[in-house]
Amino acid sequence: MSTGNRKKVACVTGGTGYIASALIKMLLEKGYAHLCFDPDETPDDTAKNCHLKELQGLGPLEILRADLDDEGSFDEAIAGCDGHVLDDESVSDVELLRAKKPPGWGYAVSKVLLEKAASRFAEEHGISLVTVCPVVTAGAAPATRVRTSVPNCLSLLSGDEAEFAVLRGIEALCGTIPLVHVDDVCRAEMFVAEAEAAAGKYLCCSVNTTILELARFLADKYPQSGDLLEKSRMCVSSVKLEREGFEYKYKTLDGMYDDMIEYGKALGILPK
Repeated sequence: MSTGNRKKVACVTGGTGYIASALIKMLLEKGYAHLCFDPDETPDDTAKNCHLKELQGLGPLEILRADLDDEGSFDEAIAGCDGHVLDDESVSDVELLRAKKPPGWGYAVSKVLLEKAASRFAEEHGISLVTVCPVVTAGAAPATRVRTSVPNCLSLLSGDEAEFAVLRGIEALCGTIPLVHVDDVCRAEMFVAEAEAAAGKYLCCSVNTTILELARFLADKYPQSGDLLEKSRMCVSSVKLEREGFEYKYKTLDGMYDDMIEYGKALGILPK
């Protein structure tokens, strides 16, 4: 993982986030020298950045701050980085989401607009942009504040109706609950970053399921709530990623949820 005596350097934005925190941990364990910044929060915000301070024990993690409105403020963080520029992507229909306004629609729209802006920036500056698009992401991560997929996935156990509504909205729009473990998302991001031939967009999904199947699976460990009906579904495929040699580590619901139950307890989503 090094060139001569120099370690590879990676930059991850939004380091206080769920997936980003897991990616930072994996990169440090793989021997990367690491730069991390969050444009919305200050490095001194202890409540949000405490897990990053702990991760500094794994390797050279430098926490920087940049502002999207301040041209050139990202230069220090990106300088000296190896591999491709990585970002999440979304293939959601913006107009459909704006018209129907399902739970969480604003988050999905923001991801689409962000991806378009990143693509324009890459084109204008001659940057090779490779994107990994994770579906509903499960599993434990270092982050201690999680607002999206984890509470969604655990809503059948927590009884949180708002989070469950998001899960139903995903199934209604997609015809499936597409899942991937956060470790596999991080491995996929590193995989395309280190592959010289990687190009374009990669959908990252290892399991397609339904709310009913999730409920039946979780019924073995926790009481099932709600009268859920089986629905027809379609399958989300990540054939491009697998065709280029990536192999998923977590391919079953048991693997997806094994560490997330305890993670949910630690986050306060589930009772201990």
